[in-house]
Parts: sequence; C-alpha cells; structure tokens
Amino acid sequence: MTCLLCHQPLDHSAIFSDILFSLKNKQSTCQICRDKFELIDPTNHCPTCFRPNTSNQCQDCQYWENTGVQVNHQALYSYNSAMKEYISRYKFQGDYRLREVFAMELKNALKIYQDYTIVPVPLSAKSYQKRQFNQVTGLLDAANTAYQDILDKKHGKKQSSKNRQERLKSSHQFHLKDGQKLPEKVLLVDDIYTTGSTLAQIKQLLLDAGIKNVKTFSLSR
Repeated sequence: MTCLLCHQPLDHSAIFSDILFSLKNKQSTCQICRDKFELIDPTNHCPTCFRPNTSNQCQDCQYWENTGVQVNHQALYSYNSAMKEYISRYKFQGDYRLREVFAMELKNALKIYQDYTIVPVPLSAKSYQKRQFNQVTGLLDAANTAYQDILDKKHGKKQSSKNRQERLKSSHQFHLKDGQKLPEKVLLVDDIYTTGSTLAQIKQLLLDAGIKNVKTFSLSR
C-alpha cells in the first residue's frame, strides 16, 4: 500500500494493524504528509466560524450577523498550503481516491451531530457533469456517514473564481428539491469555508422553509 498523497510505501506495521482491526482505523496517508495539515487549535479560533488564530469574532461573522444570519460553524483544518494542494488535486483535478484521506477524522468529528440530519452542499448539474462527482458527498461516503441530498444548485460563476466582496454579495443559487420531507435539525456540510457566503445562503433558505435548527460544518477554514 502507498500513501495517497506522496505515493511512498506506507509503514508495514500500520498496514498489519489495519488488518487486525478490520480496517476500521485505516490510514491512507503517511505520517509525513499528515503532519503538513494543521488542525485548528480548539482554544484559538473565531467563536462562531472557527477561523484560526483569533479569539474574537471575525469580520466575516460580524458581516453575516449584521445581515441577520447567525453563524454557528465548526471546521477541522486550517486552509494552509497542504490543504490548498489537497483540495486542488481532489476537487479540481478530479483525483477521487483522495476522498479517503480524512475519512476517520470526519467520521469522528460528525459523531457529535447524531441528532442532526447531514445535508451536503450540492453542485450544479453542469459542474457535476464536468467533475463527475460531488466532492462533499465523496468525503461523507468515505467516512461512512449518512446524509440527505435535498438541495439543488443552479449554475453560476464558481466561488473559487470570485474575490472576497463578490463572495459576500453572491446572489441566491440554491433551492430545495421538490417533494422533500424536511427535518427539524440540519447540519450543512461543505469542503471549504472561506467567507461563509455559500453556507449562509443555504442556511437562510432552510430556516425560511421551516427548519428550526441549522448548523454548518466544513473540512477546512
């Protein structure tokens, strides 16, 4: 077995332990690669969106709260150079195998939301046709975590191609699929939280539809 990120052989003792424990704790990357990712310090982040390296509410959260959107977000990793490269390879270059890299971490982090229905952020039909997979549902599938696909998205300019102000002022791109039974509590999941525009739009959509409690979560911030 080789590391999914650097393609070097994985430690044989780790592979043997995977077999003993029925692959429940399978590591798909080597320790050198894993050490390049930065977990967000639980004691040093924005209290509402998990932006790292600040103990005060960040500017983006203040913006959303001034527009009437209450931010309640959790993220696992900071968006450093290693995460940027990972997202590029997985999401934009289409290496679907990389959905496995954070499977254990995501599964463990999402356990605290057992009474929430997990809803992934959707792709537009055009983006899905081009990419052939939704990167968020790929992460959830790898983590063996159930979710409900109740949202659709119309095609528009990619968030990654917009500047900060354009992201904050993005028009509504999302809608509920017809005939969906809506849960009372939802956890919206995305791969990256930048300004929070995407999740803020969807959160307000769900609240307007009658869902009582909406929280958000992302792999990186």
